[in-house]
Amino acid sequence: MPQPPRNMPAPADRALIPLSTGAAHHRAKAAVLLLHGGRVNALGPPSRLNLPALRMRPFASAVMRATVHDEVLVARVRYQHRGWNGHHAHPVADARRALDQLRTITGPVPIVLIGHSLGGRAALRLAADPEVGGVIALAPWCPPGEPTAHLRDRTVIALHDEADTVTSAADTWAYVTRAHADGARVAGIRMPGGRHSMIGSARLWHRITAETAAALLGLASFPDVSTPSRTWNGQPHRP
Repeated sequence: MPQPPRNMPAPADRALIPLSTGAAHHRAKAAVLLLHGGRVNALGPPSRLNLPALRMRPFASAVMRATVHDEVLVARVRYQHRGWNGHHAHPVADARRALDQLRTITGPVPIVLIGHSLGGRAALRLAADPEVGGVIALAPWCPPGEPTAHLRDRTVIALHDEADTVTSAADTWAYVTRAHADGARVAGIRMPGGRHSMIGSARLWHRITAETAAALLGLASFPDVSTPSRTWNGQPHRP
């Protein structure tokens, strides 16, 4: 199990949970931060089992494999509450604390955010952070009216299965269309399966996400299905 890096706060205050092993975290030259899903409203803490966080572990493993020869810190955000909870947007506050704790360990390094569902919405809210080089949103929760003006000159890659009945792929495509109009570099990938849990076609979800994360960090080429230089044209494309 990865050991907590130096300079980490006490466990009760810890929003950053490192997942990667290998090179010392303080020598990391880049980072990938994962944000799992949750509920619309729930003030209680995530359960000890925390299935949404467990679902992100294969994504973390795929990213670690894709960056195995590079000094990349892979970590996840620990939420204090299970829900978004209206104007409180609790996962956004937790992710901001995680970013601050990450900078305490590594200093200013390029960061990619990978968020699923509620975590995708939180990641997109934080895309304007100066160290964030891009956001990969997996079946994100993008309700109508979600702000996009802060995404100018940012890179957003969204993956969604249109059979998802928990979050709306149509809302995701509308969101990235607005983001493109506001000056973001965007691409949408219509996934051929997986619904909201991303269990179906899981290897494809993992591969595209990991390869895209490595590319956003400048460590690899973008997968054929998506490149931030290809602007949104109103129709998502298939892998």
